[in-house]
Amino acid sequence: MPRLLIRNADAIVTCDSRDQVCTHSNLLIEDGVIAGIGPEEPEAEEILDASGCIVYPGLVNTHHHLYQTFSRNLPAVQNLELFDWLKALYEIWKNLDRQVVYYSALTGLGELLKTGCTTCFDHHYVFPQGRSAGLLEAQFEAAETLGIRFHASRGSMDLSVKDGGLPPDSVVQTIDRILRDCRDAVEKFHDPSPFSMRQVALAPCSPFSVSEELLRQSAILARDLGVRLHTHLCETRDEERFVRERCGMRPLEYMEELGWTGPDVWFAHGIHFNDGELRCLADTGTGVAHCPVSNMKLSSGVCRIPEMLALGVPVGLAVDGSASNDGSNLLEELRVGYLLHRLHASEKAPSGYDMLKLATGGSARILGRSDIGSLETGRAGDLFLIRTNRLELAGADLDPRSMPGCVGFRGPVDCTVVAGRVVVREGRLTGLDEEAAARTAGRLVREYLSRR
Repeated sequence: MPRLLIRNADAIVTCDSRDQVCTHSNLLIEDGVIAGIGPEEPEAEEILDASGCIVYPGLVNTHHHLYQTFSRNLPAVQNLELFDWLKALYEIWKNLDRQVVYYSALTGLGELLKTGCTTCFDHHYVFPQGRSAGLLEAQFEAAETLGIRFHASRGSMDLSVKDGGLPPDSVVQTIDRILRDCRDAVEKFHDPSPFSMRQVALAPCSPFSVSEELLRQSAILARDLGVRLHTHLCETRDEERFVRERCGMRPLEYMEELGWTGPDVWFAHGIHFNDGELRCLADTGTGVAHCPVSNMKLSSGVCRIPEMLALGVPVGLAVDGSASNDGSNLLEELRVGYLLHRLHASEKAPSGYDMLKLATGGSARILGRSDIGSLETGRAGDLFLIRTNRLELAGADLDPRSMPGCVGFRGPVDCTVVAGRVVVREGRLTGLDEEAAARTAGRLVREYLSRR
């Protein structure tokens, strides 16, 4: 791999432990890893002129449902809350197939890359009967085409409507089938080595679509295989009532009893934790993926991020699925999260820079990665560039660390680099014919939504 030199950046926001901002500096990436940052200008085979640019660490998305990209902006579900929203959309999602999963992943991951995200975790848990083969393969194929770091999950559901759950029978599977497929996915795709481009987590969907036994066995298997655990938890009051009525306890107490706390576990949303539960998360190192836009769209509530950060709960940022976000833009999530918590917590809210750190190092932590999330020697060469000599950013670069949160940035970034490879240049994906992909995806969306 040729050495890549990011030359003469106005500012390099490192997000390192000292919160350094390096001005008028160069950054060298060799074999996909940062080899140096400073005023020296070493030789390199490829050079990116970063004059007039701010360089940021690549953003890390900790919770997504890429398959939902083709069921966004549907009028019938726009005003529904989670349980009714899910019941309506399962009637569409039960018709997923490999082609839909591939192009929805290509679309969502492409948007993420174009808005500065370099690592994405996806929570895929819908495996329709008769069409479940090759779905994870399709996601990894899309990720490889685009050049993004990709964490997949072998998600699962075994609790259908007839068992008291929410999903239809056609998208649930037996525990034996699920556990076998989980083991196969880890053996086939998971690469735990430093700077890996692909990893796998085990991720049963939620307490209202998964049995107690599947949750227990998934935790045992994940630890046997050395991979992480993920699920939705404490997203809505309906979920809390469901678990109380079915299990006689609060959601976190239920999950803790089944082995679902620890530094290898993170939950999506985590809105409705009480004070004692927040202390439990902090004491056990259990993480939370914060999804502000989705939480607002589904009227789920406001996650207690200021209290979590004060206690030391590991927190990362996420876009959630495109059907509850209607996009895959982690830069937008960063600014919306900043504004949301300013509204609710005033001076106790995380700053614009705090939100950037949630989306970089904080997210990397809950994915179990110490090789991404900041710009410093020995870390992965994952970053994005924004040119500030545009009218809409005049004066916005006075505090480059806070600019993404306080000012925000709309539209594609100027350049995104993953593992030392330029994957977005001048706002365009380098590994994809965007117009051709958009035509195919647009046709496929309409065909998929017409299925009965």
